Amino acid sequence: MTTAIIVAAGKGTRMGPNMDKLFLEIAGKPVVVHAWQRFDAAACIDEVVLVVRDGTQSAFQELASRFRPGKKFHLVAGGMERQDSVWNGIEAVSDGTEIVAIQDAARPCTSEALISATVTAAREAGAAVAAWPVTDTIKESEDGQWIRRTLDRSRLWAVQTPQAFRLDIIRHALSEVRRRRLLVTDDTAACELIGQPVRLVASVEPNPKVTRPEDLPYVEMVLKRHA
Repeated sequence: MTTAIIVAAGKGTRMGPNMDKLFLEIAGKPVVVHAWQRFDAAACIDEVVLVVRDGTQSAFQELASRFRPGKKFHLVAGGMERQDSVWNGIEAVSDGTEIVAIQDAARPCTSEALISATVTAAREAGAAVAAWPVTDTIKESEDGQWIRRTLDRSRLWAVQTPQAFRLDIIRHALSEVRRRRLLVTDDTAACELIGQPVRLVASVEPNPKVTRPEDLPYVEMVLKRHA
């Protein structure tokens, strides 16, 4: 059994004050609905866990009433940090879950092919992540004002979601993060901590994330192109 955990508990402060990016209408639907429907439609996904900010459960129930997902779903309250929200989602998966696919709710364009490829890779390798090879020249700076050095971009990948794992592996990895009281920016970093190899799954189609207002026109174009 494979469960999608859609993380929708963030504050999205870079979109500006009093603006919840997940409920912004884009290409005819809220951002989070696009992400939810991608996993609801994916043949490799059996159920969906949505991790939401406490107090927004009724808003998500209303979305479910409007857009009628076909697969069983659960709503779970998020935590202080993203890793806490993911942990809460993992604790809520149904018995029999072997693979979890963790997705940012603000990434609405993820294709079914990428979901399937990442889940398959996780089943084989234990952990896998959708990623895009870096094409820009990347500079390192210690103070944000002066360049220290140029990094070798041929070895660099920008990781995305979904990030998929065998359930026992990600549970062990996040348990170690919690035990050491560390802060990690994504779930594969927890795997690095325990020495778990993570397979890269190259994105072949755009898979952007809504972070700032200027992202919206591009994301809408991608959604309409692949509608």
